[in-house]
Amino acid sequence: MRGPGGGQDDGTQQEHAQQDSRERDAALGIDEAVRQLGATGRATWTAGRDASKAFRILLAADVSLARSAFGRTLAFTGVAIAFGASAWLLLMAALIAWLSLGLGWAWALSLLLTSALSIVVTVIGGWMAMRYFDHTRLQATRRQLARLGVGELSGFMPDAGSGVSTEAAADRVADVAGDKAIKKGLGVDITPP
Repeated sequence: MRGPGGGQDDGTQQEHAQQDSRERDAALGIDEAVRQLGATGRATWTAGRDASKAFRILLAADVSLARSAFGRTLAFTGVAIAFGASAWLLLMAALIAWLSLGLGWAWALSLLLTSALSIVVTVIGGWMAMRYFDHTRLQATRRQLARLGVGELSGFMPDAGSGVSTEAAADRVADVAGDKAIKKGLGVDITPP
């Protein structure tokens, strides 16, 4: 053992000092890692909040544009219907005059032929409208939402993880229901898929 001026005790003190220094560095490293983790979390939160805000602004602008476009569409559709109807009436009047005066048909027969033509066009237009109106029920989206457990059809569709086709399940539901409407809890009809 050496005296108070040096030697073995100094070596032990240096080892302890080095160990303390390493522990402080490790503690500072952990503190720095926690600070960086906190900063990253705050940055992620801020980015998510900004993205959400940007999406809200985009959605509001899109809805505003759609609302404006819908109003203008209705206005121009009204103009198109008015002028189309008047053109059709004038065309039928000209056809009636030509059939009566040009071909010598009776007025009643000319009127009957043009009204029959109008009825045929009306039936074809109504049938086509009903065919396309069926697409407004968002069938594929409703089936997928039901598969995720959302909506009134969720009790009738397979789970999200199953390999069963939702379209096949919807067809089975329609076959089982037949002509009668399927009811949900309070007796309200469920719109078929």
